Amino acid sequence: MKARTKPVLIRHPDDFRQQYLSVSEHIPCNLGNTRTKNFFEAVPLEKLKVLHKDKSFVSTRRNFYTLILLTRGRIQETIGYQQYEFGANTLYFIPENQLHSIEQWSSDVKGYHCIFDADYFLLCLRNQVKLNHYPFFQPDKEPFMKVSETEAGALLQLFHKMHFEYCNRKHHNDDLLVRMYLNILLIEIERIHRLKHSTDSNSIPRKQQLSIQFRKLVSQHFLQKRQVSDYAALLYVTPHYLNDTVKEITGRSASGFIYEEMIREAKSQLIQTTNTVTQIAAELNYSDQSYFCRFFKKHTGQSPQEFRKKHLH
Repeated sequence: MKARTKPVLIRHPDDFRQQYLSVSEHIPCNLGNTRTKNFFEAVPLEKLKVLHKDKSFVSTRRNFYTLILLTRGRIQETIGYQQYEFGANTLYFIPENQLHSIEQWSSDVKGYHCIFDADYFLLCLRNQVKLNHYPFFQPDKEPFMKVSETEAGALLQLFHKMHFEYCNRKHHNDDLLVRMYLNILLIEIERIHRLKHSTDSNSIPRKQQLSIQFRKLVSQHFLQKRQVSDYAALLYVTPHYLNDTVKEITGRSASGFIYEEMIREAKSQLIQTTNTVTQIAAELNYSDQSYFCRFFKKHTGQSPQEFRKKHLH
């Protein structure tokens, strides 16, 4: 088992190259400084694999979004607190600020690795679409999906087009087509995702919409906002109505979803970091470690120490 250390913050492509790659200058299509917001990169997996420093890496938290299409080979990665093994014709996702670590890429991997931040995406679409509204970037959804050969081929063409257009820019702002292809890619992925999950997105009842909006807000604000009343204020409803609606739609209380996000983040840090329980409690905004431990055990049946020990193999 690899040694666990405090997660490394990956803020931009320069950090990404320094963390993962042996020769950072070799990555193509770089027009200079990328230590800023508003960035994008799409690189074939086989090129990244050749440049990997190690077989596995420490846990990181990326300040941007990641899409990976694997068309050949096998990949093992930990996303949040769950370890996954992906095979050919798999599309997987790493949301912004998610704890993540690369365990192993097989030598024959092929496909595409794409990273971009919210500002780059919104430069094209302004505020018409929020990235965290896509189902595949939401923390309560599986961070991957299998695709057919036909679907993989169609998605691969879009990755190729983005890569080609980005590499043929004359200056930093000469990438309108890249942003448009990125938009098309996300729309196409969403379409495939909804078809595979048999989700009818048309005419969703108002109560179900409210429940969905609540869960999205919780995933964004759970560290700062712990009360149902906080979210009721954001959604312009009363706390009683919000709780009753969420209970009616999901069978669970609204506070239960807030607690679930706290537990998910705690589990991720216990597995992917060497932070002490006291440090994790502080990062989750608990001033009292003993209260955090009681909270964790109440919702998992184990103390934080027991959970960590059980998952160390």
